[in-house]
Amino acid sequence: MTRKTLYASLALLLVLALGGTLLAWYIVQQNNAGYPIKIVKQAEELQERIISFDSHITLPLGFGTEGSEADRDGRNQFDLVKTARGRLSGAALTIFGWPEIWNGANAPHRPTTGFLAEAQHQQEVRYKAITGMVRDFPNQVGIAYTPDDFRRLHGEGKFAIVLSMLNAYPLGNDLDALDRWAARGMRLFGFSYIGNNAWADSSRPLPFFNDTPDAFDGLSPLGKRAVQRLNDLGVVIDVSQMSAKALVQTAQLSRTPLVASHSVPRAFVDIPRNLADKELELIKNTGGVVQVVGFPAYLKPLSAASQAKLNTLRSEFGLPPLSDPAMALMPGDPVIAAWSEAKFGQYASRLYAILEEEPKASLKDFGDAIDYTVRKIGIDHVGIASDFNEGGGLEGWKDVSETRNVTAELLQRGYSEADIAKLWGGNFLRVWEQVRLAARPADSAPSQGGHDHE
Repeated sequence: MTRKTLYASLALLLVLALGGTLLAWYIVQQNNAGYPIKIVKQAEELQERIISFDSHITLPLGFGTEGSEADRDGRNQFDLVKTARGRLSGAALTIFGWPEIWNGANAPHRPTTGFLAEAQHQQEVRYKAITGMVRDFPNQVGIAYTPDDFRRLHGEGKFAIVLSMLNAYPLGNDLDALDRWAARGMRLFGFSYIGNNAWADSSRPLPFFNDTPDAFDGLSPLGKRAVQRLNDLGVVIDVSQMSAKALVQTAQLSRTPLVASHSVPRAFVDIPRNLADKELELIKNTGGVVQVVGFPAYLKPLSAASQAKLNTLRSEFGLPPLSDPAMALMPGDPVIAAWSEAKFGQYASRLYAILEEEPKASLKDFGDAIDYTVRKIGIDHVGIASDFNEGGGLEGWKDVSETRNVTAELLQRGYSEADIAKLWGGNFLRVWEQVRLAARPADSAPSQGGHDHE
């Protein structure tokens, strides 16, 4: 026997002897999250058994096109290959429309009449990408119109999609658009994004769009009517990104539990986009759920280095040193309303370039936020969201393929398997069922069975 053959034989014997230990070691190396082997194995096994639901993922506008196919392990944070690898059971995919303020020449411009048409176009593109994925890969994915649909799809080994709409802006002033989108399968609706719209004030009004904080003092008359219409349609109301006043009014008007589909407690970063303790309590008191989101800039304050760079930038543009963390994360100083488009474009592009260089938050930061929320409002009112493809992603949870690392983090913190199942989907499904049962479709909504698969 040659020395080379001897070494090869010894290596084979070692592999056979160590067996499962080597496999677990390999898993640890693959996920690179640094959890003990016992935790990793338990997370692997648990992820196979529970229903795991991510309540906020956005598809890029090019999703499903060449180079970004749904069944290809591509550069985006979500695709069917990654969901299978991470054993994510399902997600709320957003029918999202909001025109970028940049044109091809990288110059910003303020909203025009064309903005509404472009936002509606983006909604349609994303809706067609989702329904096209279901059409093309029926053995891998389906749309869940009810919680029972979700459980059935999970039992069949298919990825379950909940159709979610974020931002009422593309609906203009058309309340009946809610009925049409509910008939097409929408089951989760969020009023707000960056900038106020005709329905509600945003937690992030944009001076460049001539927004002012609390322009409606919360919900507009249209927004107030929309709360009842959504209740009647059996659509879950999403209060993430609303202003504080709009959230309070929604809680007062809604007869069903509310969900914050992608939010973080304000205790971690003191900005209006995050939820104050009293807002967490308000959502709990409706019977609802706060889906804690893995969005780095909401989980930990900017580093001193990034703040210094931003203050240098602000000085160049005649802005005072940072005193409000919200102004560090977006071009939100009131004086920006008076700036030219060119000046705004230069400032915004350089601000976001600095933010891109900020080190990512970690799964530990995320776990701390979940712990805090659970302590404040209880295990039955907390869930999980990523905000993938719209800024979400952490060290250890960079895309859906690393879903099991979140489970490992929770196990490491001492959460029971039953409580992890609640966080990963049980709580949301409970709320969704309550909302569905409170619907009054005969009064104001189309048949729940009418689905438009364009």
